[in-house]
This record gives sequence, C-alpha cells and structure tokens, in this order.
Amino acid sequence: MFCKFSQRLLSVVTGAGLVLGSMGDAWAAKAPNPADSYSTTTPIKHVVVLFQENVSFDHYFGTYPFAANPANEPAFIGAADTPSVNNLLGGGLLTENPNSVQPFRLDRSQQVTCSQNHGYSAEQKAHNLGAMDKFVESTGTGGPSCPDFGFGKGLVMGYYDGNTVTAYWNYAQHYAMSDNSFDTQFGPSTPGAINLISGNTGGATFVSGNPAGNVASSGAVIGDPRPAGDDCNPTGTAQVTFPDGTINVGDLLNGQNFTWGWFQGGFKPTSTDSSGTAHCGAQSVGLPGTVTDYIPHHEPFQYFPGTKNPHHLRPTGTIGSTDQANHQYDLQDFFDALAAGQLPAVSFLKAKAVNDGHPGNSDPLDEQSYVVNTINKIQASPEWKSTAIIIAYDDSDGWYDHVMDPIVNQSQVTDDFLTGAGLCGTNVGATTQGRCGYGPRLPLIVISPYSKQNYVDHGLTDQSSILRFIEDNWGLGRIGNGSTDAKAGTLINLFDFGGKKAAKLKLDPQTGTVAP
Repeated sequence: MFCKFSQRLLSVVTGAGLVLGSMGDAWAAKAPNPADSYSTTTPIKHVVVLFQENVSFDHYFGTYPFAANPANEPAFIGAADTPSVNNLLGGGLLTENPNSVQPFRLDRSQQVTCSQNHGYSAEQKAHNLGAMDKFVESTGTGGPSCPDFGFGKGLVMGYYDGNTVTAYWNYAQHYAMSDNSFDTQFGPSTPGAINLISGNTGGATFVSGNPAGNVASSGAVIGDPRPAGDDCNPTGTAQVTFPDGTINVGDLLNGQNFTWGWFQGGFKPTSTDSSGTAHCGAQSVGLPGTVTDYIPHHEPFQYFPGTKNPHHLRPTGTIGSTDQANHQYDLQDFFDALAAGQLPAVSFLKAKAVNDGHPGNSDPLDEQSYVVNTINKIQASPEWKSTAIIIAYDDSDGWYDHVMDPIVNQSQVTDDFLTGAGLCGTNVGATTQGRCGYGPRLPLIVISPYSKQNYVDHGLTDQSSILRFIEDNWGLGRIGNGSTDAKAGTLINLFDFGGKKAAKLKLDPQTGTVAP
C-alpha cells in the first residue's frame, strides 16, 4: 500500500517538472518557494507576463466599454463609472474617419482573419506623418487566400468589441488597463519580443539568409529573422544573434540568482536525432486549422548568448533555477511549476501558436480560451496573493489604431518612411538608427490583487515599461547600452498597494463572461 502511494506521489511531483531521486526529493516539491523570500520594492513576488500576438488597441478596445450586444453573442454591459478611454468614439472617428474605409465591427462569427502587413516600413507609411490615414493602402491585406469578408484591404479597419473579446473587457472592468501604451518600435514580432526583455534591437549580427527587411543598415532588427542556432528553425530562414556581452533581463535575474523562465508552447522537442539536434513537431488544432505550436522568432531569449537553449534541452532541476535548460522551457512546465507551488519570480508566457492571437494561425476565441484558463489557474493558486499578471502584445499586426505615437527614438535608415523617404525625424545624430519608435498603440492590462479596479491609465508606457517594472521590483538595475528601459514610463500607476485588494475574477474560457 505504501509503495503504491509512493509511486503515485512520485509521478505527480515528477510531472511538475522536477527531477527526483528519492522520496526526500519528492517532499521537497512542497518546500517553501524561494521567490517568496526575495526582497522586492512592492508586495509583488511573482510577475507573469502573457505576451500575446498582433493586436492594436483599437482592434480590441475601439469602442470600450460600449458593445453592440446582438442576441446571439455573449453580452457585455460596462459599469456606469467606467473611466473615459481614448477610443474611436471620440472625434467622430467611427463615421468620419480619414482612412479610405471606415472602421467597422467584426462579429463573433468573423474571428478567423488573415494577418495584415505589419512591417517596419509599412506601419510608418500607414501613420503618414501623424495623419493616421493610410492603413488600407499601406498595411491592409486581402485577396483570394485572405478571409476578408468582402472588405479586401479594408479589413485592416475592422475591430472587435466586448461580444467577442469579452474576457479582455471583463478584465479591464475589474482590474487596470492602459490606453496609452505603445510598441517600443515599429515592426513585427521579433523587435517587440526583444524590446520586452532588453529594450534594444540594435547591434545584431547577421548569420545567414537575406538581411533585406530583417536587419536595418545600422544592425538593428526590424523584421522576423530567426534566432541563430535554434534547432527548430525552418530551413533556409534568415538568422541573427547578438554578440557576447549583450544582455537582457534574464542575465540581470541570473546575476542575483532569482528564479525565472520563458515558457513557450511547443518548446519541448518531439524528438532528438543521433546528432543531438532537436525537432519541434508538436501541433494543435484551432479555428484556423492545424498549426505547429513552436514559432522560433517569438522566443527572444534564444537570440542572446547568455540565455539561449538552442538544442531545447529539458530541465534537470527545479523550474526557474539554472540548469541545462537555461531558463527556456515548454509552456507546460509553467503549469507544472505552478501546481507544485514553485512559481518563479518572473515568468514570460508565450502560448502555442494556435492560442497566441496572431491572425492566420490564431484568432480571438482560441486566444481567449488560453488566456482565461491560464489566469483562472493562477488565481486558484496560493501565489495569487502576491502575483501581478501583465497581458501585453508584441506588435499591432498593422491593424488600424487612431493614436499617433510619440517619437522618442529617431532614425534615418532606408527602411524609414514616417516623416519622409528614409526619415523618422531629422536628427541624424540619433543613436537609435533602425529603431524608429514608439510604434503603434497596443493593449496592456494588469491583473493582480494590487491592481487598481476599473481603472484606465493614461500615462505613457511601452513594451520596455514591463522590463523596467521587473528591474525596479527586484532591484536589478538598468541594462544600459542604449536600452529604452532608461526612458520607459512606469507601470506603477496601474497598482494600488495601500487600498482594498481586488478580488479574484473567474471567467468562462469559451464565452469570456463571469463564471458561476
């Protein structure tokens, strides 16, 4: 009897991502979490960043908190005291928009769309010196292979409301959101992911493939080259790396022996050949069809020499600690660590491709299911009482947003077009060449017992503001070397560390409505 119980216990704990050699090790899974004892400047002991894909602020919150509420879709009624939001309802932008197609509502049956043009140059052209009126011509896509519902390139002007992205609107009602947070620079996924963890896309070394559209003449990453050496890169793709000595927030956390990890769907190899080369063949089925889970250029730590795990080696110790995995994990490892009571101090979560929100391989409903299930599990854990969940995005996908970003980083490379051909401002002495930004406005939501409630922050922030919050909370210092963490706005305004704590909010992952 004892033997069977021991085997069951060993199986449960081993499934939590721990390597166990004895029953004593098994009991260690219930030992105190070291992250709970780290010195922090706020009561937050755990930050979990849900880093999603390709959504502009107006695409999800363009009419917040007012939804159409048709009879066949989940209803949303905003609270009467919801703060004002800089959305499409002001200035007549829903019906007298300067773009060639007027904004229009996408309903819950139109969740599967194609991706828009979200290139570094295309997005600048869409902004058109701040007129914000060339989205259809510059970032819109359409055609026979694109589910565009008859709008062609005008699809780029479509937006969802609280009857489709219902969970996000409910989280905004109960916690804190920003309506003034931006992509650190123009461009697609890779620059956004790198800015999240280092605040600097400059200085990349091109390893293979065609640099055009991937790396600017200055050496800054502006496209989606893959991380050099990652076993799971598609064949023949452009690859870059950053030189030795280039650091990110993972290096700062390692310097003080804090637990952390990047957790990505499909990172665990499906096989490893005789040469030790990993293969990432896991796939999932969603509304867009069957999709391969792991996308290499969404994994920013793989670009850096100190934090990469190119062969996708599995952890040999406690999740979050330093071992052969080098803090790079499969998404399931996060949930195993959470269940074992060993949530790291800092966790970055990247969903499987089918759940990441990126049009073409994902959609708002598959995204919502993953986000809600993840937050429900975190809120059900003991760590919730000292956790901040940050929902953020890597880029806008080129979807329309009406707010012109403040330009804090000027650039004059041939890929720039914001203020003229080859121009993003006129300061040719700028040290941010190829990093024109801020870029498009993106959603940002903070969910925590310490979040302000039904609150909209108007303070200027960007992706590297998340980096700054982590640096400040754990006393890590700044990355330096031109990182935007030095100028990033603070997230502290979205928190209230002295007032009444925000309650848990359990939502239905399918409808996004409040669960019974």
